[in-house]
Amino acid sequence: MKKLLNVLYVTTPESYLSKDGQNVVVSVEKEEKFRIPVINIEGIVTFGYLGASPGLMKLCADNGVSLTFLSPNGRFIGRMQGPTRGNVLLRKEQYRIADDEGRSLHFARLFIAGKIQNYRTTLQRFIRDNGENDGVEAAVNSMEHSKKWALKATSASQLIGIEGDAANAYFGVFPELILHQKEDFAFRGRNRHPPKDKVNAMLSFVYTLLANETAAALETVGLDPYVGFLHTLRPGRTSLALDLMEEMRAYLGDRLVLSLINRKQMTAKDFVVQGAEGIVMSDEGRKTLLSAWQKRKKETIVHPYLEEKMELGLLPYAQAMLLAKAIRNDIDDYPVFTIR
Repeated sequence: MKKLLNVLYVTTPESYLSKDGQNVVVSVEKEEKFRIPVINIEGIVTFGYLGASPGLMKLCADNGVSLTFLSPNGRFIGRMQGPTRGNVLLRKEQYRIADDEGRSLHFARLFIAGKIQNYRTTLQRFIRDNGENDGVEAAVNSMEHSKKWALKATSASQLIGIEGDAANAYFGVFPELILHQKEDFAFRGRNRHPPKDKVNAMLSFVYTLLANETAAALETVGLDPYVGFLHTLRPGRTSLALDLMEEMRAYLGDRLVLSLINRKQMTAKDFVVQGAEGIVMSDEGRKTLLSAWQKRKKETIVHPYLEEKMELGLLPYAQAMLLAKAIRNDIDDYPVFTIR
């Protein structure tokens, strides 16, 4: 199992990354602000357009450190990874599955059914902690049916429709899960590009973080993160990472967002209006969320399939490893991660 190292998040948009020996150096307006040995990190995510030196890129490539570029608002720009690692036979089998409608649909059904089940469990936990709620209970019941339909879907388009209905039911009652700051964090459904409210801004941001880390995990086990089984091929899009992260969205992403709002760790002052309708997090807001994200990754769980205690930050790596084993037929099938 890969040791959980740190991801370096560079949130100041004016930052420029360079190398000094075996160190990553972060500078703002040519003044050094931070440095860290490259061996202490597994990835760098930088928010801004100034970029990084060619020397720093080579240092990252030589040490297996991914380098991801996002816009100041958290939109994905690009990702640099060193030489491809892993078993070429594994990737060849991955590509065969992607080209086989029946086999790719099998994995896609598992990803989406796991996502729906974790939606359902999140809502059930709310009822358990806060008492009966007719709207939430109705959504829980509808998702039990959606999960069964997802496992029986006969085409990718049908599966996408089932997933969409489940997501609408889940996000339809999502405002009920916001217990404090309801006015400041009004939520009327999922939207993006750009997010039109504070909740969507936070959700989009954590999903971007999760997608980046899932892509890195897939690279680590030798899979191609750009060739998915449900999300279609698109240049620059880590389609398999988007597939695999589906089952982890509610547990790693949504719960964190709700916790930050309900504990008042994020408030209205952590957001700014951008353009006519867009809402983005301020620099301080991003720092607060990233700090909480890193802390969340250090929490421990017992993996339901592996029955091993692990930090949450290792969950994408564990699922990527299990997916690789399923593709190689080392295990009977892919064990979706579901929460209790």
